[in-house]
Order: sequence, then structure tokens, then C-alpha cells
Amino acid sequence: MSPLALLALGGCGMQVLEPAGDVAHQQAQILMISTGLMLIIIIPVMALTALFAWRYRASNKAVEHRPDWDHSTGLELIIWAAPLLIIIALGAITWISTHTLDPYRRLGRIAPGKAVAATDKPLEVQVVALDWKWLFIYPEQGVATVNQLVLPLNREVRFRITASSVMNSFYIPALAGQIYAMPGMETKLHAVLNRGGKFEGFSANYSGAGFSGMRFSVTGVDDAGFDRWAAQTRTGGGLIDASTYKAIVRPSENVPARRWSAVQPGLFDRIVQMCVEPGTTCMSETMKHDMQGKMGGTMGHAMPAPTNNNANRKPGEKEGALLRDADDLGKSPRPPSPPGTPLDPQSTKPVQR
Repeated sequence: MSPLALLALGGCGMQVLEPAGDVAHQQAQILMISTGLMLIIIIPVMALTALFAWRYRASNKAVEHRPDWDHSTGLELIIWAAPLLIIIALGAITWISTHTLDPYRRLGRIAPGKAVAATDKPLEVQVVALDWKWLFIYPEQGVATVNQLVLPLNREVRFRITASSVMNSFYIPALAGQIYAMPGMETKLHAVLNRGGKFEGFSANYSGAGFSGMRFSVTGVDDAGFDRWAAQTRTGGGLIDASTYKAIVRPSENVPARRWSAVQPGLFDRIVQMCVEPGTTCMSETMKHDMQGKMGGTMGHAMPAPTNNNANRKPGEKEGALLRDADDLGKSPRPPSPPGTPLDPQSTKPVQR
């Protein structure tokens, strides 16, 4: 690797492999274990490739040449058994981690050896991906921010995530893996931040011209610091309601952090239902109306009664299949057979030859 490439890599962070949250830490362990298991095959194959190229080179006359050799039971067992065991191990790890780290599932622990009590209430943060910024609503604290996320340490956080227009991806490498944000839908993520400091979150899914600037700051503070921040945010900043949201949702790039001291109740749910503007029908109401229509007809409309097509027949026009009633279809007289065609004596059908 060239010195220039090493210099470029020197600016890369290690948040994925050295995260600040327990969920991301477990995911990093899975990544390391999976990589190690796969290297069990990759390293020997690469080493044997170099060894065989050197040992069986054309100038090496000391090696026995056996052009008819084609089978070894012991070698076959090694070749097939090792990958099979690795696949079984990877499958077991994937199965366990998929259920343990399910983003919709509440955390079983906030740190190694520290279980989450059943009575502990997670902090809820409602996330809306906008063009091209992030809106965070704290319903319990009654405040909202843009491009600024403050989290208390060692407390489970439940993110409820949606988007205003296009699909996006909510990703904080130091906290947990990415999860998609989609308009008209809500996804969830449960995570915890164990180490204080400043981190970065961003969009991991290309969403247009301002995608590169769709980043936000993440700050981890203790409980007292979080309470102070919430109290300071409530002292000023105005109310975020439907009209304010309409102004926020307009596309803008590289937006600085901003705060609101109050949030209209139910705003996030109306964003998910895509009915923030007054007078707009929510998706749930539309779906309810459609379901009621299906119970009484097809999508709310009654099926038209069958009509008599013969009423449209012109004088002297022969009755065709399209002009006949449905009950009479298939009852037309059989056309006469061509001259000279023998008939089956047991029926009136021509004999097939």
C-alpha cells in the first residue's frame, strides 16, 4: 500500500470497531468473529497458492510429477469439512444475533452484566428524515431539534423513525447499525450509549443533491446533563406545529443545529400518516374507508348490474358472442361439417383422422 493511501486511511475513524454503545459493540464483535471464521479458509488458500506456484515451478526437477493423480480421500474431507463447519458456525451466529439484536426488540442489557429492568422506561426519540436534514422530537421532554441529538448515558433509547419524502437511512456508527426511514411508514431502533462524548450520525442512503451534508451531531451526557439540556431547550425556541413543520420540510442543505421549546401533540404520528396539513386525510382513515368499501363492494363502489347486450343490436345484425347474454354463451348451433366429412355413428361430431 502506498504512503499516500496510508495517510488517507489515517483520517478514518474507528467508531464501527470501537463504538460507544453496547448494541454497536456486539455488532462489532459479530463482524470480527465472522471475519476471523472466513479467514480460516482465505489465509490457507492464499498461502497454498503461493506454495504450489513455488514448489511446482518448471525449474524444480526434484518434485515428483504425477499427471494422472486425481483423488485423495483425506484431502477431500479437509476441503469439504472445513467450509461446512464454518458455514454452520456462521449460521448459528447469524441466527442468535438476528434475534438478540433485532432493532424492534427491547434491549436485554445496557452493558455487559447490566440487565435492563422490566420497570425501566426507555427514552423515546422520534426521528424524521427530511431533505436534507434530520428532525428529532422528544415527546417526553416536549422539545425538538434539527441536526442535534442529545442522549443520556446508560439508558435505553427507543427511536421511532420515518421520512417526509424519499427513503433514507438513519445511521450512528458509535450507537448501532443503520435502519431505513421511509415515508408513510415507521421503523424502530433500540440502542444505548455507554460512553460520553461527541459523535456523528448521517444518512447512509443517497437521497438527492444535499445528501453529503445530511449529518447531525450526537452528544452523550449523564442524566443530570440531559435534564439540564432539556430544561434549557424548553426556555426558548418557539412551538413546532403544522405550519412550522411545513417551513422545516422545505429542502435545504447543510442546515445548522436548531431547537424548539414545544411540540404540537401527535405531530410525529401525523407525519407518519402523511396528514400534517389541516384538511388532509390521514392514511389510516383512507385505509379504513377502503376496507369498509371492500366489505360492501369493490373498493367502496357497488358492482354494476348486468345489462342485456341484445338491446344494442342493430336491425338485421346477426347475434354475435359479444352481443349475447352471458347465460346464452356456449349454446350456439354447431356449424355444418364440410362436404364429404364422415360422421361418428354414435354422435354428430366429425371423425378425427
